[in-house]
Amino acid sequence: MGYIPLFLTIAGASLLFFMTVKNTLQRKLNLQQELLNSLGKLAPELQISTETFPNPDELLEHLKESKKKQPKIEEALNILRELKVNRMQYNRLIKKAPYNWVATLGGFREI
Repeated sequence: MGYIPLFLTIAGASLLFFMTVKNTLQRKLNLQQELLNSLGKLAPELQISTETFPNPDELLEHLKESKKKQPKIEEALNILRELKVNRMQYNRLIKKAPYNWVATLGGFREI
């Protein structure tokens, strides 16, 4: 009888940890898609597919090759920076020890 509250507390804490990490990972994936959508609207010549996450470095090279107005290039570069930072944070998070368990169980993969 004395161990039941202990087991319930551990189970509840584990469940809350799983839900919090899964929510964080999902928000980062949603942010990545939103940034790709906004970049696709800003520079339609890049032909960005939101189903697969393209490499931001390749997008940067395509953007530099295209002839666009300077303010649109600056805005697109800011979005690309955000894409790279979000991608780095997401990939770093799913490689850490307790978070990779949640990523494995939740079916999250590297971007």
